[in-house]
Amino acid sequence: MIIQYGQALSNYLYDVFVAKFDFWLAFGLVAQLFFTARFLLQWIASERAGNSVVPMAFWFCSIGGGMMTLVYGVVKREPVIILGQGLATIIYVRNIMLIWKNRGSASKTLDR
Repeated sequence: MIIQYGQALSNYLYDVFVAKFDFWLAFGLVAQLFFTARFLLQWIASERAGNSVVPMAFWFCSIGGGMMTLVYGVVKREPVIILGQGLATIIYVRNIMLIWKNRGSASKTLDR
């Protein structure tokens, strides 16, 4: 029984990542990696500061990865991705606008 589940999982992963591999799958994977990199950047910045901070690079990775993921969702006709990333990208842009607007005053965002 466990061997059957293992084989089924192996077949599924092969079908998803190998048999259906094309430009858009590669694009979507790169988009997701770019989007995920923001958490690594935030973690490193927080470790360096000794408390939780959100570096400016976090927001740029959010916008870049979010827009790439949105393009992927539009091309693949995935409504969940389109709705989620469409709204989220607007929020990321607004956060950067607020940071730039309040640059002279104390901000919770690091400029690195």
